[in-house]
Amino acid sequence: ERLKAHLEAGKPARTFAMTDEEREIVSGWFLLTDKPVIYAANIADSEIGQPDSAHVKAVREIAQAEGSQVFTISAQIEEEIAQMEPEEKDAFLTELGLGQSGLDRLIAACYTLLGLISFLTSGEDECRAWTITNGTKAPQAAGKIHSDIERGFIRAEVIAYEDMIACGSVNAAKEKGLLRSEGKEYVVQDGDMVYFRFNV
Repeated sequence: ERLKAHLEAGKPARTFAMTDEEREIVSGWFLLTDKPVIYAANIADSEIGQPDSAHVKAVREIAQAEGSQVFTISAQIEEEIAQMEPEEKDAFLTELGLGQSGLDRLIAACYTLLGLISFLTSGEDECRAWTITNGTKAPQAAGKIHSDIERGFIRAEVIAYEDMIACGSVNAAKEKGLLRSEGKEYVVQDGDMVYFRFNV
C-alpha cells in the first residue's frame, strides 16, 4: 500500500525506502521504475570542459534526487568519432582533452551500476571478452563459455591483462611468473585473461 501510494504520486520505485524483506518481494514484480538509471545529458561540442549549463544542472538535480548518476556526452562528437580510424580517434580525443569517448565512459559506468565485469579468453584466431557478474567464481565464469567447461573444470590459468600487455606475450609473462594457477574458489577479476583447463 505504501509503495502503491508512492507510485501513484508519480515517484519511481527506486526512490522508495524499503526493508530487505520488502525489497525481496518487490524485486519479483520487475517494476520498470525500480531499475537503476544513468542520465546522459547531451551537450554541444563547444560545452566540453566548460561549467555545466542550466540544462545539465537541471538533469543533475533530478538524478541526485533519485541517487542516480549523470554523464555529459556530445552526440555530435560521438558521431564524428564513430567514423574515425582508431589512430585518428585517439588523436582527436587527446586534442579535446578527453581520455575516452563519451560512449566508452557510459559503457563503463553501466557495467559498474549493474555490477558487471569482463574477463578475456585468447586463442590462435581470436581474443574475446565475456561479461559476468562481479564476484563470479572461476567454474561459473567458465560456464559462460560452455557448460561442459564448467562441469569439467580443473583449474584456471590467469594473468592480468596489463601484465600480459607489459610483457608482450603470454609466454613472456609466464617466464616472469605472472601466469598463476587458480582453483574452484577463485573469484575472477575484471580484466583477467583466463585459460580454463577442464576434463572433456
